[in-house]
Amino acid sequence: MLSGNRKALLVFLCTIGANAFSQTLKPGLTGMAPSKWLTMRYTHSPGKVYDFPNAGAKKFTHEEYYFRAWLPVVHSKKVTILMGPNYRTEQFELKTPGDNPIPKMAGWNLRSYAMDVNALIKLDSTSWLVTTTNINKSGNLADLTLKQIPINYTVSATFLRKKSVNKEIGFGAMINKSYKLTVLPVFVFNYNYAENAGIEMMLPKRIAWRRNLSPNDIIYLKAETVSRTYYVNPANNDLPGVYRRVDVDMGISYNKKLGNFGGVDIMAGYRKNLSTRMVEGGIPIKTSGLAVTVDFYIQPPRFHKKK
Repeated sequence: MLSGNRKALLVFLCTIGANAFSQTLKPGLTGMAPSKWLTMRYTHSPGKVYDFPNAGAKKFTHEEYYFRAWLPVVHSKKVTILMGPNYRTEQFELKTPGDNPIPKMAGWNLRSYAMDVNALIKLDSTSWLVTTTNINKSGNLADLTLKQIPINYTVSATFLRKKSVNKEIGFGAMINKSYKLTVLPVFVFNYNYAENAGIEMMLPKRIAWRRNLSPNDIIYLKAETVSRTYYVNPANNDLPGVYRRVDVDMGISYNKKLGNFGGVDIMAGYRKNLSTRMVEGGIPIKTSGLAVTVDFYIQPPRFHKKK
């Protein structure tokens, strides 16, 4: 499962220690969205259609709730490590009259328990090594126990160099194991080409154009990958089957910062499905469509050194 933690890590690390890198350049650029210490997210994606044997075509709405908290574990001049326990629950809400042919994927039975462990290692005054690790168990918790669900993981390492106060670039690699093993290159490029505008890239996860309307208001035009893998136990089989999909969310996002306490981030646009592995004999008919995501977040607390 692709992880979107690299950008959050960089911004978060710049805020939890106000004086940690006071004599050198810091990772992250001025104008980027504020870091999210606590995140509560809801996603609504209607109009999905799948065809099932003996049931015909059925229309569903994907709904998802997500919660995460970042906890600093190590914070020194050279190394910072964060842990981020998180939880996600998702369902296929049936919109067609009749019985739901995939009851194991409805009623908020799809759940994920995960832990992110991210680190920033300072190499010199302008470069860092950024590592991210995500370990999770995701599946149908109505019929499977956590012990029966295999472990998924994503590990990445990126070398990041700050070219100037308005430009940074990074290269690395990512290994993902969720149903199958995938190895991908990582490329980071953040650039403020104007005082109130910039480009943010973290491939293969995200690419965005940013416009700062004010210190508290940001507009993004962006595309971001969203992958989900759940282990679902099929009928008459002791081995869990897999429901997996890979989407790209494309649209406009508005981030409203509410003082130094928290904020809200709303994204609306088009969710393009790239691939779907369905269970229960389902055949994907219409897997792309509108999607709306709403984030409520709390920013990291500010710590001030005593004089």
